[in-house]
Amino acid sequence: MIRIIVFIFFFQVELFCIESENKIIVGAERINKYKSLISGKSIALLVNHTSMLKNTHLIDTLSNLKFNIQKIFSPEHGFKGLEERGKSIKDDTLIINEKKIPIISMYGKNRNPSEESMIGIEAVIFDIQDVGARFYTYISAMHNMMKICAKLDIDFIVFDRPNPNGNYIDGPVLDMKYQSYVGMHKIPIVHGCTVGELAQMIKGENWIKFSEKLNLIVIKVKNWDHNTIYKIPIRPSPNLPNQQSVLLYPSLCLFEQTIVSIGRGTDFPFQIIGHPNFSFKDFQFTPKGVLEESKPKLEGQLSNGIDLRKIKVKNELNIKYLIDFYHDLKDTNDDFFGQYFFRIAGNKTLENQIISGLSEEEIRLSWKNDIELFKKMRKKYLLYKDFE
Repeated sequence: MIRIIVFIFFFQVELFCIESENKIIVGAERINKYKSLISGKSIALLVNHTSMLKNTHLIDTLSNLKFNIQKIFSPEHGFKGLEERGKSIKDDTLIINEKKIPIISMYGKNRNPSEESMIGIEAVIFDIQDVGARFYTYISAMHNMMKICAKLDIDFIVFDRPNPNGNYIDGPVLDMKYQSYVGMHKIPIVHGCTVGELAQMIKGENWIKFSEKLNLIVIKVKNWDHNTIYKIPIRPSPNLPNQQSVLLYPSLCLFEQTIVSIGRGTDFPFQIIGHPNFSFKDFQFTPKGVLEESKPKLEGQLSNGIDLRKIKVKNELNIKYLIDFYHDLKDTNDDFFGQYFFRIAGNKTLENQIISGLSEEEIRLSWKNDIELFKKMRKKYLLYKDFE
């Protein structure tokens, strides 16, 4: 058995919080549902540190069952989930039972697997924990792998996992003029899909070439639906250390391209907001370089802000924080939104709406029609009972 040293950070909460009598069983744990699909085939895995079956990594499980793992692909943050955001990651090697298996980075010099890297592969398994936001790049890696699998007639199998933000839909739908690696699909910021449902949408809506050729199989989660609260048992990326950060992530990520800190370089990333010139001084923090964020925004500067660690997070995208900080800081800095805010927002409209003084209600109303169209389309691809 391999020993994957990933420094898995367990949340400061229960491993699972399930609002039902039945235990959630993720797709990877349902071995009887997929063993016949991969038996005798040369397989590749698109996985990272979250690809766990309780306390055992998927690679260990498949290796012990004598399945033929030929290659491993890894997303942003790397196979071990330790690399900071945006850092280019090199290829590597993993030794499994004295066999060397290449780890091919999909967040290095290439973000699309090459045809050469797929030689001999008959099936690819995707098993990564997502958090349900359009700009979380694990779904971008999934998209790119689906694309090459469709082109080369390689089976694509998703071991589905619950979406911790899968009980609501909110935010502007991506304007495809601003498509990027942090926004590849015409979906809202909070899309309310599992990776399995989203994979079906990518294929069904022809968002990749040769989509009709792709043999897509989703191994569903058992005992979960969109009404079920799910607490991720493993930190999904370096700066999402607990459930509160996961729930706040869709809203606070809107600050990423602005002058405001969201706690990177502190013990509370994605749980606090602040800036040195912010007028409310009830809470203060000073970002510093850490393993998870070597050069954080506002490094070494005492910042005034808001502590969100203990608030109850509502099932909605909170843009009030963004509006309030803009109006508080606009006279001290004329570059509040920075150069690339549109990549996170998915359009150039939101920035202009806030600058022009539109209210939160007026801004939300501008998303309504697109969200309703998305909801109708989404229904075709749901694998689980929807939220109410």
